[in-house]
Amino acid sequence: MCVKDVVVENQAGLHARPATFFIQKANEFKSSVWVEKDERRVNAKSLLGVLSLGILGGTPIRIIADGSDEQEAVQELVALVQSRFSDQY
Repeated sequence: MCVKDVVVENQAGLHARPATFFIQKANEFKSSVWVEKDERRVNAKSLLGVLSLGILGGTPIRIIADGSDEQEAVQELVALVQSRFSDQY
């Protein structure tokens, strides 16, 4: 299992468009991937799950992966969040 904390820096947080990019990236991996905010954990491959967390700009989240490509999954999702999703727009 691989775990990494990251702060969502983009002003809008993980609203519909960035959340879509986030789950698309999570779905590229075979590992199970979760995102956690305030002790609440959801499947990072589920748009409704990620949106249900209500992640705003400045919010710390935890990205967790478990499986054959867990380290790569966490690294790439953290990099996506840290980029403020700027390379996706």
